[in-house]
Amino acid sequence: MPRGFGRGYGRFNGGYRRYGFFPFGGVYGLIDLLFLIGILYFLVKLFIVAAPYAIGLVVLLILRAFLRPGPRTWFGPF
Repeated sequence: MPRGFGRGYGRFNGGYRRYGFFPFGGVYGLIDLLFLIGILYFLVKLFIVAAPYAIGLVVLLILRAFLRPGPRTWFGPF
């Protein structure tokens, strides 16, 4: 038998303390949930702000591709 198993270290709920992964349980789980909500809120706001610039850049690249003479390569070398 490996060392430590004779004293109850190997049992799942053998001691007074419960270690393990308990998602969103207790105070620290609530803090984790608030952090996750804050991160998602920040990412959504960032996407809303950056989306018009990204769309405008794509439109300008498409117009540039149509106005340049030569073969029609969409995303070739700039």
